[in-house]
This record gives sequence, structure tokens and C-alpha cells, in this order.
Amino acid sequence: MLTIGQLAAYAGVTVRAVRHYHQIGLLPEPERDESGYRRYGAMAVVSLIKIRTLANAGVPLSQIGRMLEADASTFAEAVQRIDRHLREEIERLETSRRQIAQLASGDSLVLPPEVVSYLDRLREIGVAERVVEGERDGWILLAARWPDHIREIMPEKFAQLHDPQVVWLYRILSEMSESDADDDPRLEEIADVMAAGLAEQAQTSGETDLDDMTHDDLPFELLDALALESDPRSKRLMDLMRERGWASWTRMKPLADPPGGPT
Repeated sequence: MLTIGQLAAYAGVTVRAVRHYHQIGLLPEPERDESGYRRYGAMAVVSLIKIRTLANAGVPLSQIGRMLEADASTFAEAVQRIDRHLREEIERLETSRRQIAQLASGDSLVLPPEVVSYLDRLREIGVAERVVEGERDGWILLAARWPDHIREIMPEKFAQLHDPQVVWLYRILSEMSESDADDDPRLEEIADVMAAGLAEQAQTSGETDLDDMTHDDLPFELLDALALESDPRSKRLMDLMRERGWASWTRMKPLADPPGGPT
């Protein structure tokens, strides 16, 4: 009765789809008539409409054949199973949408609110975006390792922004971020300020219970590595910190045997 084009048009699918259903055995392919054309009857139209409806509902093609042959009870069970799968997929996609939407908020995708607020405060006081991005990546490393301690750390970090020396440090780092000079003379002064800050923190530490942080070297090693990968001048700054008796600028850890000390 119908050519393949007429069949496809009646059922609301493409000729290519009909041929694909033939190839995977979902829709029987009729023999050719005397004129060499394949002709489709009413049952083919009914079957194709069922296939189209199930496929549009999200049923995998690999399951449609079994569903078409199933009795009413088995068909209902299959529908419920597919419905559960679709609900799970919808939940997964909604979670993905929420995560994608967070991208518009920038830092909040991978950082807790306290850190996001801190980064925003840095921007408010004029810290260069390149420096803020470096801070953000560092906090990503810390938050992943110690998610439960971030809230304890942040009040002190905010308080430090009232210290003129800290603000000065961020200002100089911002100015340096606009230059790629290999040996900026201001590195010496930066190291002096950082070393003094670490010494002061060492005297006032102990207000929070962060023993697991102070005895975990890996995050600090990653912070140092991040600095070196981001700016080659960090190697010079690390050397200057060691000259002043500190293993790094990222933690309150004096060298066991500082330069000029006992041998």
C-alpha cells in the first residue's frame, strides 16, 4: 500500500529512521513487489507509530522490541523501570544545571562562601585580579584537603586585611603582577614583611585546634608548587624566605637549621 516515504510521513518520522529500524530488527522489512518497491501495510504503520512514541518517551531502542511483544503486566513493569531511570537522569541533569549555573558566580563553584567573601574583599581593596586568582587557586587546594577547618581560618584572614603591612603586601604583589621582571628588587622587602608576619603568627598561634593541618605537609607543598608554576619569581622569594629562617611563606614552619645557624 504505502512506499517507505509515505510510511515515514504518516508516522511522523524520517525515511532514514525507518531504514535504521529495519537494520536493527525493530521493524520488519517487507519483500519488494513486482515493480521492485517495498510496500507497507496498516500493521507496519501501527508498529512504526508505537516505536516512534516509545522512542520519543525516552525508551532506548534496544528495549522497544521487547516492550512491543510484552503482555500488559510486563509492559507496565518496563514502563515503571524506565520511568525510574528517567527520574534519576532528570535529577542528575538538574544537579549539573545547578553546577553550571554556579559558574556564573565564578569562585563559588568550588569554594565555601567564607572564602568567596574573602576574595571579594580583596577585590574591594584593589588587589589585582591575577593575584586574586592565585589566592583562589590556593584556597581550592586547602578547602579540598581541610573542608571542616575553613570556617575557623577565615576570621583571622579577614582580620589581617586591617593590618597596613598586609594591605601593603597585596598592593606590591598587585603591582608586580603587571610585570614579568625576573629579579624584582621588591622581593627582598616582601620577604622581610612575610618573615615578620610568620614570626608574629607563631607567637599568637594556638587559638584554633588545627593540629591535623600543621602536621600535614602535602597541601603546603602543593601551594609552593602552585606558586612556582604560576610565577617563576616565586623561586627567588622562597630562597629569600629560607635565608630568613623559614621553610616557606605558606606556613609557620621555621627551618630546622636556618642559614647562619649551628652546624
